[in-house]
Amino acid sequence: MIHDLALMLVVAGVVTLVFKKLKQPLVLGYVVAGFLVSPHMPFTVSVVDSDNIHLWADIGVMFLLFSLGLDFSFKKILKMGASPVISTVCIIFFMSMLGICVGHAFNWSKMDCIFLGGMLAMSSTTIIYKAFDDLGLQQQQFAGMVMSVLILEDILAIVMMVMLSALASGNNPDGSQMFGSVLKIGFFLVLWLVVGIFAVPLFLRSVRRLINAEVLLIVSLGLCCAMAVFSSKVGFSSAFGAFIMGSILAETIEAERIEKLVEPVKNLFGAIFFVSVGMLVDPKILIDYALPIIVLVMTILVGQSVLGSFSFMLGGESLKSAMRCGFSMAQIGEFSFIIASLGLSLGVIGDFLYPVVVAVSVITTFLTPYMIRFATPAYNVLEHHLPSRLIRSMNHLSTSRPNSTEQSKWKKLLRQMTLNTVVYSILSIAVVVLMLTFFLPFMRKLLPGWELHWYANAITGVLTIILISPFLRAMVMKKNHSEEWKALWNESNRNRLPLLFTIAVRICIAVAFVFYVCNYLSRFTPALMITIGLLVVIATIFSRTTKHRSIVLERLFINNLRSRDIEAQVHGKKRPLYEGKLLDRDIHIAEFDLPSDSCWMGQSLKTLNLGKRYGVHVSSILRGGHRLNIPDGDSVLFAGDRLQVIGSDDQLIKFRHAIESEVFEEDPELEKREMKLRQMIIGTNSPFIGKTLEESGIRSLYSCMVVGLEEGQENLSNVSPQRRFEEGDIIWIVGEQEALDELLLIKNRKGTP
Repeated sequence: MIHDLALMLVVAGVVTLVFKKLKQPLVLGYVVAGFLVSPHMPFTVSVVDSDNIHLWADIGVMFLLFSLGLDFSFKKILKMGASPVISTVCIIFFMSMLGICVGHAFNWSKMDCIFLGGMLAMSSTTIIYKAFDDLGLQQQQFAGMVMSVLILEDILAIVMMVMLSALASGNNPDGSQMFGSVLKIGFFLVLWLVVGIFAVPLFLRSVRRLINAEVLLIVSLGLCCAMAVFSSKVGFSSAFGAFIMGSILAETIEAERIEKLVEPVKNLFGAIFFVSVGMLVDPKILIDYALPIIVLVMTILVGQSVLGSFSFMLGGESLKSAMRCGFSMAQIGEFSFIIASLGLSLGVIGDFLYPVVVAVSVITTFLTPYMIRFATPAYNVLEHHLPSRLIRSMNHLSTSRPNSTEQSKWKKLLRQMTLNTVVYSILSIAVVVLMLTFFLPFMRKLLPGWELHWYANAITGVLTIILISPFLRAMVMKKNHSEEWKALWNESNRNRLPLLFTIAVRICIAVAFVFYVCNYLSRFTPALMITIGLLVVIATIFSRTTKHRSIVLERLFINNLRSRDIEAQVHGKKRPLYEGKLLDRDIHIAEFDLPSDSCWMGQSLKTLNLGKRYGVHVSSILRGGHRLNIPDGDSVLFAGDRLQVIGSDDQLIKFRHAIESEVFEEDPELEKREMKLRQMIIGTNSPFIGKTLEESGIRSLYSCMVVGLEEGQENLSNVSPQRRFEEGDIIWIVGEQEALDELLLIKNRKGTP
């Protein structure tokens, strides 16, 4: 195992240095390194045990998605509305159909075609994220839209893998089974997020004083692995669970610290994953399937460029933004490999398909930066050939979206009620399942025998209803006193009956939970169980204790959800409210950290003249926990300052390049700058005799420092500024070797130094 790890990392290190020099994505270098150490390469040393490598590769995928979750919040998707959802569904549908058609054209088997369609539909989150980082595009608006779609693609990939597994096992899933799979994913997704956002920040807050960097890393990775195991137990992939835990931790105050601590671990295991992918590349298969590889590459490039851009336009993006998004997604990556691995493990796809997909991924990964750069020239060509009215209308799609404030009160109220009902129903279901699955058997063992059996059922039933009572009350009563409710109630008498009907529906849902618990644990008649359910729901509505518990739980959840925003406000990191209006006008706010070796340190904004040089405006300077808004020309920059800058895409790209390139060069003779301590005796002919420390010029002329005077005592004495050097004085001097040598050469010379 150590032999294989050493071989992989050494080869990967050498190859990635070459790719870094060539300014190519490091992911591509990892894949090439894997090809070089694979058994298919007869001219180089190969790994011994590939099973261990695949195990580490699975861990690599898990940590990759965990880091991705840390960098992404589901609140971002919710704020963007339905746009990324529409774009994601369209892209997956179009690219899957293209993949199936291409597979049929080469007369591949039915399962090969279906799995190929799934692989082509999954763009690479890792590769695109890395490409945006290398090209300095992370701050731009279209990049945020692409990342939202990629996250949704990864989530829908889980649904796709469930359906592909069902197809591979010989079952032909109908609509109900597919709907059931979607419901299962939605149920666990909401449950994990709600429970996780409630419990994890509470735990971290309680132990915050005890946690240092080392402990925080271990705790974070432990939570990641625990959620990965739990995700596997309920039928999902470990990578999906790791992503969910990352997105939960993304809402905590410690998110940025965790992200920095986990990054080295992610880089290590991520490199092993991509190296293992390259190990599956078989040159013989690549030669035999050269034509399909070329066709698949063109299918991805053209399909994503045309159909992907069209999908983003359907989501409400302007033509220019849609083309930049579509061209950015013209590659496949890690989830395509995972789907291919699923097909191989199930034995339903040919052995040729995995190396073919890897080859396609390598080629499209290499072309990704060029496709991203090619989007704007392609738009310029379209702009010259299409009617200007058509271009203008398509470019204003994004600014013509309906504002949420214009939505009807009914629509807003019903959406809020539906969301609350769904969330509290999921929490109630989770509590009921846990109590009936684990607590009930425990009580029956504690109270054995037929006579005590009913006591165990009764205790379990009462505790279950007590636990879910805050959720049932919130389900029925929440939003009944909202502004929308009051406005609709007062506007017209016709609104009152529908409003009361919404309460009745929610009461029926709450009664259904109590009915289910009673039906499971007793043999009461249906009428009696419904009556018990109504009485329980009415009691929870009027119970002050239940109301207090419900309000406390909800407030705690909201505070946890907003903890990172609160921390940002306290430390002056909160983005200004006018940012959204600027985005509609193609002007963005981006943040840049001033490097510690920047040439701009110590210079004022007036001297730097950033507005004239790059066309940008510095709106705020974040320094430590303080914010300096609208800094004037006399404001001086310091290392570590975070600048909030306003400008267009092109202006921000130029500014980013300048802030990263205008740094002090590394000293090529660093080793000669070592500081050393030397003893110097003032001789008879020394020019320092009779001079004070300042008059001697030891510091100003020779860049050395006198640290003490030796007077026969155990410790050195400080040299007083008024004391004049005398013959025979023994002084100790610190300085660089060259300066010390020059000083020692003149110590016995006559004359003024």
